Amino acid sequence: MVNGFIKKGSKLEVIENFSPLGKENDIDNMIWIDMHFPSIEEVKTVESTFNIKFPTKQESEEIELSSRYWEEDNRIEINSYFLINNDNAVFNETVSFVLQDNLLISIRYKNLESFNAFTRKLLHSPKEFKNGYSIFCEIIDIRIDADADAIENLSKEIAKIRKHVFTDYANDDEEILEKISSFEDLNMKIRENLTDKQRILSSLLKSNKYNDDKNTIPIMLKDIKSLIEYTNFNFERLDYLQNIFIGVLSIEQNKVIKIFTIVNVVFLPPTLIASIYGMNFDILPELHWKYGYLLSIGFMILSSATPIWIFKKKGWI
Repeated sequence: MVNGFIKKGSKLEVIENFSPLGKENDIDNMIWIDMHFPSIEEVKTVESTFNIKFPTKQESEEIELSSRYWEEDNRIEINSYFLINNDNAVFNETVSFVLQDNLLISIRYKNLESFNAFTRKLLHSPKEFKNGYSIFCEIIDIRIDADADAIENLSKEIAKIRKHVFTDYANDDEEILEKISSFEDLNMKIRENLTDKQRILSSLLKSNKYNDDKNTIPIMLKDIKSLIEYTNFNFERLDYLQNIFIGVLSIEQNKVIKIFTIVNVVFLPPTLIASIYGMNFDILPELHWKYGYLLSIGFMILSSATPIWIFKKKGWI
């Protein structure tokens, strides 16, 4: 699906299912073309209409800076990460942007909430966006705000699991470790997302193709820097939480080992007594005692009670 947005004064005209336009002035007034899951025919149509060659999906996903940001003549090509966090997986989806004069062309293969939110804002307040550059900056700004919300939610989840480890620990070791691992993965993806935008915006800031009257990019770079610092803080919290969990786990294991040790110490002397008087030798002085059985039972009870009394006196149990 390809949608075109044409700016006519203070009004905005939306063209759904973009096709080559018959009016030249409509092409000149177009400020944004949003290509969502475009077909090969739709890509070729836009390329031929605006004389642009789009990068392939493989080229857009390369991590080299030269592949993430490319500037030539009157065109800037940008490939940026957009975080996708759902119940099944967490990953960074690459979105391609082409800035050419006053036009922005975006190519994406996932349904991204940042684009949906911006489209609503554009339709509601078209006066605020005069060209493709302002549209691109606003989309990135919305994505940065979404990253900030993701970091905030992650911080709340870390606080919850920390409280669970301290107050509600119930031997669900694997579940807790899986949560800590998933939180680390999410935090890493958020940081990759922010670092990618930091590199792209820094490169765009050096360009002289657009006049940034509102200092939008420097403000976004400051926001990104603070968010990256917060991701570092979350990494530290997760490391600290993992160390705490391992410590709590060790304490619980020590308690179990302590119980087994006490049980062994308590039952070892009675077992020794029973073993001695259970031997079937003819020469056994106590073999024919009338009260030998009761005496041996008494020895076993006394030998079991003595270690328990000692442990309680020392505060071990």
